[in-house]
Amino acid sequence: MSRRETPLLPQQDAREAALFFVVCALCFLAALAALSARSSYDAARGWTAEVEGQMTIRLIGEDRRGAEEARDIALNVEGVQDARVLSVDEIETLLAPSFGGGLPAGLPLPLILSVESDATLTGLPNDIEAGLSAAGIQSVVEAHETWAGDVRRTLGIVRLVALSTVVLLVATAVAVIAFATHAALLARRDIVEVLHLSGATDRFISRLFERRFWVLGLRAGAVGALFSLAAVALALSFASARGERTGLLPQLSLDPVDFLILLATPVIAALAARGAARLTVMRSLKDTL
Repeated sequence: MSRRETPLLPQQDAREAALFFVVCALCFLAALAALSARSSYDAARGWTAEVEGQMTIRLIGEDRRGAEEARDIALNVEGVQDARVLSVDEIETLLAPSFGGGLPAGLPLPLILSVESDATLTGLPNDIEAGLSAAGIQSVVEAHETWAGDVRRTLGIVRLVALSTVVLLVATAVAVIAFATHAALLARRDIVEVLHLSGATDRFISRLFERRFWVLGLRAGAVGALFSLAAVALALSFASARGERTGLLPQLSLDPVDFLILLATPVIAALAARGAARLTVMRSLKDTL
């Protein structure tokens, strides 16, 4: 029966329980921030793809006959693929949210045309408005691309903040692990000195701490990722139960890319923990020994 080897560092350390909790919480927040950054990107891309090339024409002081004439003029503009006059029901549906439901009786409804055009062409709104003006039709042409640009910029800021949060959380985890490694090194100074007297190199001693914090980071990252998965699954279940969805807002999902982010979380945490431990131990050994 072979005798088990006694580890040079204690396998259990009560002081590392707090470190495990902190790293786990940081990984949980970092994974959620990364998922939010990706969902905001998908929201911006999906919504803007739907409105690119879309325009509306609001006619001023025209009747339904003038609306049909305006539609024909718009269709003759190069780059316009389709144009149609919105029905009364469609206009009432568009205005209903502004009035909290039903529209006041006798409210005059505007005449609105929906236009689909080639999104690669610029200046189409001006061309359409000029054509309508030449025919004596007063109108206001609005390209949805303007609003899409605002949405892209807003969600771009959200994505930048989320990514900055991820970087900050990773840096915080590295700093916490570096502090914990330095404290562990000082607490086991006698062991380190004996190892030096026995001929152990700084690299050998560093590997002892690297392996320890590699495992700690891997475990804490895995637990944090699991909690992130549970949080997203709970949010999706709650949203599905209520049947609500806001197209302009980022929507969390659980597709393969999201699972890849969750799987990468413990690996990144372990690599950060190992790198922080190595740098701290090597620097401390050179300064103190």
